[in-house]
Amino acid sequence: MKVLLIKDVKSLGKAGEVKEVKDGYGQNFLIAKGFAKAATYEVLKQYEAEQKKKAENLRFELANLEKLKEELSKITICIAKPVGANGSLFGGVTKDEIAHALKDQKGIELDKKSLECDTIKELGMHEISAKLGHAIHAVFKLEVKGE
Repeated sequence: MKVLLIKDVKSLGKAGEVKEVKDGYGQNFLIAKGFAKAATYEVLKQYEAEQKKKAENLRFELANLEKLKEELSKITICIAKPVGANGSLFGGVTKDEIAHALKDQKGIELDKKSLECDTIKELGMHEISAKLGHAIHAVFKLEVKGE
């Protein structure tokens, strides 16, 4: 019998492949355990449609991430912090503060976990890198001013 593998099966093949297997193995193990479906015309067409939809969604997501990357490259956000007598910051600027400032000032919501920087303890301009997903990285500028 022919089966369409839904999940990777170690000794048989990877998900999405159509394989010829013995009837008992196909019915009693692969289909019963949810590793495969019987490779009928309808099942194959449905699988192709799902793969096309996944590919389209991925293309759409990548386009949105590239657009966000371009938008972030033009952004400069500003954070004001108290400064001591010698010109150094009290504490520092954390990822959480940067994420909140980005949302408040520019309306762009990023998770603080996606930001790649240490706590900033100096005044001036800093470049902040953000992981957007799918190996896309964006860089924006942060200006730390003293109060």
